[in-house]
Amino acid sequence: MHKYVIMGVQGCGKGTQARLLQEELDLAHISVGDILRQHIQNHTKIGARIKRLVAAGELVSDGLVQEVVRTRLEQHDWNYGFILDGFPRNRHQAEFYLEGYDCDAVLQIVVPDEVVLERILSRRLCSGCGLDYNLIHHRPSVADVCDVCGGGLVLRPDDNPEAIHSRLRDYHTQTEPTLELFRKKGLILQVDGTRRPAEVYAEVRRELGLV
Repeated sequence: MHKYVIMGVQGCGKGTQARLLQEELDLAHISVGDILRQHIQNHTKIGARIKRLVAAGELVSDGLVQEVVRTRLEQHDWNYGFILDGFPRNRHQAEFYLEGYDCDAVLQIVVPDEVVLERILSRRLCSGCGLDYNLIHHRPSVADVCDVCGGGLVLRPDDNPEAIHSRLRDYHTQTEPTLELFRKKGLILQVDGTRRPAEVYAEVRRELGLV
């Protein structure tokens, strides 16, 4: 059984690497962000709490995020293990995880801020079908037009320089320091995320001893 945590700033490619590990090892890919969005879409009690917090301009509390993670891990549908994506985001959440759960490795995808900025500003979303594009690696055949449905491609509302710099600051001040907790336990494996996804995944496999 494999139990991994994958960490890195938004835009580093951790979601892609998590999905590749999921496919190869038959892991459960537990994306905390996706779970929170599903709660909102499905109008659950947790979703209602999240919407109230967001409407009030507040962050989702550590307690609520931890409740979501605990509930998901208690489902035990991860026969071959899991890869946790988007958690922990601060020291309190990291301590919560280490106190209650095992971990085989923490994959840290390292990408410089300037590369993250370029990547995120190159993202486009189809206004029709919602398909993701990236003008660096996944360009549409016709500029600004979706290959699948012909819809127009747009920037995500929060993919602007000011919002990106804010997210980078949050990562460096809140999330990055939590890596020290995992480093003291010898769990950190650093991977250079500046290359193409296949090349990054090859290094991920080497670091995890899967080759």
